[in-house]
Amino acid sequence: MQSFQLFKGERAVVTGSASNIGRAIATALAQEGAEVVLADIDAARNAEVADALRASGAAVETVTVDLAQRDGWRGLVASLGDRPVHMLVHSASPPRREADHLTEVSEETFDAMLGVNVRSGFLLAREIGSRMKAAGIRGRMLIVTSLHAETPRNLPHYSASKAGQTMLVKELARAFGPAGIRINAIAPGAIPGGGFNASAFSFDGKIALGRLGRAEDLAGPAVALLSDRFSGYVTGTTLVVDGGIALYNWITPVEA
Repeated sequence: MQSFQLFKGERAVVTGSASNIGRAIATALAQEGAEVVLADIDAARNAEVADALRASGAAVETVTVDLAQRDGWRGLVASLGDRPVHMLVHSASPPRREADHLTEVSEETFDAMLGVNVRSGFLLAREIGSRMKAAGIRGRMLIVTSLHAETPRNLPHYSASKAGQTMLVKELARAFGPAGIRINAIAPGAIPGGGFNASAFSFDGKIALGRLGRAEDLAGPAVALLSDRFSGYVTGTTLVVDGGIALYNWITPVEA
């Protein structure tokens, strides 16, 4: 992807940066000149991402944080110090297991999913957005949601958290819009990783573009939504990046 240095001189915080979609978006932001704060629970993998980005000349910081913990978000905010933040990408989400369906998901698993995706997402966005507003920064935020914000998945904790994120984006966009701060969401389609096991499903050609997605497929759209050059009048919306899978009646698990 050609770099326009869209974010030169800006600082971005990316949660869930150690793998898959979070890593792809963090890499794209760094390629566009942003200094990136990589925030993830997996310190070792996060360090690998940081090393790769530094090798390409990017400015990177790392923060180890567990957003499932009640005060985890506070530690991340504290680590940012007094320096300005121009962008927040909330991609962190606990791994989902296909076995955690309606009758099996535990209370702890349910709480962790809602805690990371909705509670910590909201508190991070509110705090960082308030700092942007106080500093007069026309900041941008992006939350990674899912098609299952609107389509049942038999994973109630996951789908409910994604639906919550979708409405959270709208609430944040209304609240911070007058300060020139934009908040949007991006909804991936079928992208292996993060608990999604593609081999367990039969797609039967039900993806219009004929293939599963890749994390990198989200990077360009994420950059566009975060850029005032390309999306300066876009806020409170969700961009679906799914290869056209939502044009069909979703996917059916392979019978055992």
